Amino acid sequence: MDVYFKKEITYPFAGEKYIFDVGNTLFSTFDIDRGTDILIRAITPSNPKSILDIGCGYGPLGIILAKTNPQAKVTMVDRDLLAVRYTNYNIVKNNVANVTALGSLGIEAIKDKMFDLIVSNIPAKLGDDAIEQEFILEPYGQLNPGGEYWIVVVSALNRLIPRIAREHHLDMKEIKKRRGHTVYRIKKSVG
Repeated sequence: MDVYFKKEITYPFAGEKYIFDVGNTLFSTFDIDRGTDILIRAITPSNPKSILDIGCGYGPLGIILAKTNPQAKVTMVDRDLLAVRYTNYNIVKNNVANVTALGSLGIEAIKDKMFDLIVSNIPAKLGDDAIEQEFILEPYGQLNPGGEYWIVVVSALNRLIPRIAREHHLDMKEIKKRRGHTVYRIKKSVG
């Protein structure tokens, strides 16, 4: 058993039961974070071949997307190496083969790759500039034409996210708003 182990979380989704080991000090160790839950239930992927989960934590979003999109190759990144360790435990625990987890500050470790679908539960306390650069503009640059970037943010960031989209002419739509969280989808045009 890992010395950082805190507990096991069970999460039912789309007729499957996912089990996640969680380490002390990781984000949302009590249960699957509400924002993550809202986001995973809102995403309607259109048969992506490549998926990126930025700030994957212990892996629920990317692992569920890997299982529900077996045709896709899923890459998960987090700056916290303990989170990456637990993501790797949970990849094995949930028996998913089409996924890789890496330590990366933002998208640094995967700048050479492009994706059809990118997802992120954006951390609220990073600061506006870091959110704009590391969690909106840089990932948007990694989208294939026609690709989609699905994000969830706490309501406090609703002042920032639409402004970034307007300033950079991003095709963004508010998909769902629920109890302190908002899900947005940013689409990259094909032309």
